[in-house]
Amino acid sequence: MAGGEATKGTERGVNPLFAGTLARCPRCGRGGLFRNGLMLRSACESCGLDYKFIDTGDGPAVFAILILGFVVLGGALFVEFRYEPPVWVHVVLWGILTPLLAFILLRFLKAILIALQWHHKAEEGRLAKD
Repeated sequence: MAGGEATKGTERGVNPLFAGTLARCPRCGRGGLFRNGLMLRSACESCGLDYKFIDTGDGPAVFAILILGFVVLGGALFVEFRYEPPVWVHVVLWGILTPLLAFILLRFLKAILIALQWHHKAEEGRLAKD
């Protein structure tokens, strides 16, 4: 979707990348997904979409662990071999950066997976219609 179309709600919802990046409602693109950091709201305050359909499972956490492991370990090795700081520098630096990066990454990945779940109408697999 191009510029102005990204914020306009449609039957299929807004662009999943737009909604996920800004942590917005996947249907209207205006209401927020989260309250207090990573806690999901019960519904969109703008269009009223009930968020009960959301089930990202462990997906965001798995992706975050893999990405953070690569970034933090790579950063720690780079700092160690480039600057050779004392151990306390690593403790302070990575002790602050790791949780901060984890929070930002988890919020982003969770919002992206929710937007993709809505866009593709993903739901639990069933053998027969109820």
